[in-house]
Amino acid sequence: MPEIKCPRCGTVFTVDENEYRGIAEQVRNEEFEKELKRREESLRKENDAMLKLQQEKSNSEKEKALFDLKTELEKVKSDNKSLKNEKDLEISKAVSEKDKKILELKSQIELNKKEAQLEIDNINKEHQVALKQKDEQIEFYRDMKAKLSTKMIGESLEQHCLTEFNKIRATAFPNAYFEKDNEVIEHGKGDFVFRDKTSDGIEFISIMFEMKNQNDDGDKKHKNEDFFKKLEEDRQKKGCEYAVLVSLLEPESELYNQGIVDVSYKYKNMYVIRPQFFIPMITLLRNAAIKNIDARRELTVYQQQNYDLVNFERNLREYKEDFSSNVMRAGKNFTDAINEIDKSIKELEKTKENLLKSAHQLSIADKKVQGITIKKLTKDAPSIQSAFDELNKDEN
Repeated sequence: MPEIKCPRCGTVFTVDENEYRGIAEQVRNEEFEKELKRREESLRKENDAMLKLQQEKSNSEKEKALFDLKTELEKVKSDNKSLKNEKDLEISKAVSEKDKKILELKSQIELNKKEAQLEIDNINKEHQVALKQKDEQIEFYRDMKAKLSTKMIGESLEQHCLTEFNKIRATAFPNAYFEKDNEVIEHGKGDFVFRDKTSDGIEFISIMFEMKNQNDDGDKKHKNEDFFKKLEEDRQKKGCEYAVLVSLLEPESELYNQGIVDVSYKYKNMYVIRPQFFIPMITLLRNAAIKNIDARRELTVYQQQNYDLVNFERNLREYKEDFSSNVMRAGKNFTDAINEIDKSIKELEKTKENLLKSAHQLSIADKKVQGITIKKLTKDAPSIQSAFDELNKDEN
């Protein structure tokens, strides 16, 4: 059992485990409470000292920050004042330039208005002249149609277009071909064919023309659409790029009276025009084609090169085929020759074998011949042996 000594009187006494544990626990709790209070007091003092130090430090930093902030604020105010002065100066300058530009623009607008008005007046005058010319042409064609038959009107329209073209042929189309289409291909032909080419002979545009008209009093009223299919067939037969129907049909149609009508949605590169647009149409298509001359030249060169390449490839292919055929035939002949040689070798070996056998047999036969004597031959023939004996006696 544990012994305990009294710290005052020095008496030693014993206690059991439970009593010792209870005393130890009392002592430990009491010491723990004292130590806890002492630590709390120490921490509180340290905390107070730290708070005081931090407060003093914070106050000092706040004063310094406040001073820096005031200094920065004064600097910002000064910069803002300078910036404001600069902005005011720039704004004043910009306003002055803007006012100057506004005055220039107003002046330019007034000038443009005057020029636009002059241009409008000129356009109106040109429009009035064009309308007058158009009315005169309409009257001319109406009068012409009233006087002539359908066939004569058609022929006159063709002659009109030919005359209009010939007026400017030498100056505007020096290298062009424009003639009546008299070549019948598969029971079909157009009215006129236009072709133009460069000085070096490259054709860059081709047009198939068809001219159509009829009397107002004609029995059957044709439409422009009635001639699209035939015109397209004629264009393809003659290898032309464009097809143009010069028509006086459907005189009341707003669609065809507007000028150049593109009907490519039905047939490729096909247009319907009134006679007054005949020369402008040729000029329009020709000028568009001229821009592609370089491309056509390159295409021609490419096609020639491609043609040469095709010929080269064809010749190379034929050479390869001929060479392969010759090689195959040579290989077959070589194989046949080898087979024949092998057969000959086998025959020669067989012949050699037979000759060796014959030589062996001849050797045996020679040995047998060398060993033959009259005695051996007459061994089984006593009469012949006696005859030989008689013969030998006579000789002796």
